[in-house]
Amino acid sequence: MIRPIAPDDTTALIALANATGLFEPNQLEELGEILSDYFEGNSDSDRFWLVDEDNGLVGVAYCETERMTDRTWNLQLIAIRPDRQGQGRGTALLRYVEQTLVERGGRMLLVETSGTPEFEHTRAFYRKCGYDEEARIRDFYTEGADKIVYCKALSVQG
Repeated sequence: MIRPIAPDDTTALIALANATGLFEPNQLEELGEILSDYFEGNSDSDRFWLVDEDNGLVGVAYCETERMTDRTWNLQLIAIRPDRQGQGRGTALLRYVEQTLVERGGRMLLVETSGTPEFEHTRAFYRKCGYDEEARIRDFYTEGADKIVYCKALSVQG
């Protein structure tokens, strides 16, 4: 079941992000701050959180508008609990995000990820879902860790 996030999901969501092994402790702390701000309404941007729930939280997606653009959105986070990966849940959650954005008049969705070897599975996921690599910023995160930006036009969904 995919649904909007609720404040009671915060602890499980941070645990899910930690379980993926892809987030540093400071990033998990920042995630907690982002969630706190979200639930307190401290933002001037259009954004939303969705969760996939099946006897507990198994997936999450966070999307927000790109400021000063024409209906461009950025998927800031998508994650599925490691023991539930490979079941189509990530694809279903991403398709739900895309559908939500189309309903909101979204034109384009960007996703960013790391170019390091441990993120190859993530990059393959985006390519499988119809995203094209649009940009690469060398050594963005740290030396040897490029930032890769993928893009999908929402008006041309198949």
